[in-house]
Amino acid sequence: MVEPGRQHPQPHGVKPTRSHFGEEGARSALIAAASTVVFVAAIVALVLTSDTWPKVRQQFFNWDDARTVWPAIWKGFQRNLWMFAVAEVFILAGSLVVAMVRSLRGPAFFPIRALATIYVDLFRGLPLYLVLILMGFGIPALDIDGVPNSVWFWGVTALVLSYSAYTAEVFRGAMDSVHESQRAAARSLGLTQVQTLWYAIVPQAVRNAIPALLNGLISLQKDVALVAVLGYREALREADIYKSRTFNYTGFVVAAVLFLIISVPLARFTDWYTERDRRRRQQRAV
Repeated sequence: MVEPGRQHPQPHGVKPTRSHFGEEGARSALIAAASTVVFVAAIVALVLTSDTWPKVRQQFFNWDDARTVWPAIWKGFQRNLWMFAVAEVFILAGSLVVAMVRSLRGPAFFPIRALATIYVDLFRGLPLYLVLILMGFGIPALDIDGVPNSVWFWGVTALVLSYSAYTAEVFRGAMDSVHESQRAAARSLGLTQVQTLWYAIVPQAVRNAIPALLNGLISLQKDVALVAVLGYREALREADIYKSRTFNYTGFVVAAVLFLIISVPLARFTDWYTERDRRRRQQRAV
């Protein structure tokens, strides 16, 4: 007699077959698909039977308005992608430098470590929206000779300064996770602190930081739209301009779809890479 709560033992020498696991996986997938269909169908039915749905559809999902506003929003979205690409390059480079500075040891490096710490604390403590306002409107208002007045320049600069502060901490955490013996071995070979960081610590830290960096990439892709507050005519700003002329919000839905086309695949890739990295670490630990 089998005690309650105990699993029935498998017959000696008998192991679950691959077909058994395949059947279990297929059954689970079928149940998940069915429950998803039922849930989505219930939400769609709830929305479509609402008394205000016709007005909402006219204001947010009007096909004629979507076709009219599409060229402007697509052109603005290309500007979003360009800002995103340029900002990401400078963020990765700048944040790595800041992280390396904060990882230097010894009293001789205290002044630059302090400056790096002040920078990180300052820009991590300020909302990105506020940084955009202060830099996009405040600095050009000074009208200093040789200082750019371009909205694009200051929008990208604000993104770089804000995100570099967060990304620097990601890099620094990854550097701290590298075993101390790696630093000691590099120093025993006669490498300086900077050489030790660059040749021994950073290559290992970057691999550890990739999942977190990919999450930051997704956030940056969305937050580029905040540059619209400066009047730069990217996708969100174009949708707002169209809304102010027609009092129709379809342009915002079109812009949202474009952002989702980029962010959702990035999110799924991040999940896949994170899971692969987790399995690889588990295999090494065994």
